Amino acid sequence: MRLILLGPPGAGKGTQAQRLVQKYGLVQLSTGEMLRAAVAAQTPVGLQAKDIMASGALVPDEIVIGIISDRLDQPDMKNGFILDGFPRTVPQAAALDELLKRKHIRLDAVIELRVNESALLDRVETRVAEMRARGEEVRIDDTPEVLSKRLASYRSLTEPLIHYYSERRKLATVDGMMTIEQVTREINRILAAVGAVEPKAAPARKARGAARKTARPTGKKVAKTAKKAAKPAPRAGKPASRAAKKAVSAARGRGTGKAKKAANKAAPRAAKKVTKKRAKR
Repeated sequence: MRLILLGPPGAGKGTQAQRLVQKYGLVQLSTGEMLRAAVAAQTPVGLQAKDIMASGALVPDEIVIGIISDRLDQPDMKNGFILDGFPRTVPQAAALDELLKRKHIRLDAVIELRVNESALLDRVETRVAEMRARGEEVRIDDTPEVLSKRLASYRSLTEPLIHYYSERRKLATVDGMMTIEQVTREINRILAAVGAVEPKAAPARKARGAARKTARPTGKKVAKTAKKAAKPAPRAGKPASRAAKKAVSAARGRGTGKAKKAANKAAPRAAKKVTKKRAKR
């Protein structure tokens, strides 16, 4: 699974990235951490970045891409990765696409956590006020003023990536204003939809119950079928039982007696009618 998480500062990318790491055994790639690790390991790319970082200048994109390239070759990348904080610009995204293409690595999805900036600022102001009321120290980069600057930088540099990845049909958007649990469920749903993970199978109990219903008919039906199969077939042309014979004989007797009575009654009536006709003549 290879993912990119997009979203402004405070959208919850770090929280969701950690959940994905724990659930799927992914590696979270942070460009800052990768740069520091490359410098500490004194890799060729790390040595190039060392002097630039020491001067306080921004590390060029080609050096950052080189560090990511080295990192993707490490054995722990077999389960996949999450890029959080990179790419930040469209040129970086294009360079990353070229790198992944050379390494025959497929990017599964780019998930954008969309949030309301006004709501984010309100949250930070509330949190800072509560921390100060408790006498806690507030980090210099965790204030509404700093967040406003970071949000402006995101809009100008990183937000164009939404259009870039949308054109390539890689973008999926999640409402970052939902609860943490709701955001996690929606991300997992997206990952299943794009085929990055397998969808959940049906519970074992339901599967076993369905198999039992399909495999066996009900006990009553089996008993009735067995009884019918066990009965011998009646002989052709003969009644199936003594009771049937008696019933047939009685029916024949009743039918003969009734026919005789009807004939006896009809004969005198017919004779009377003939006599009357002759008298009239």
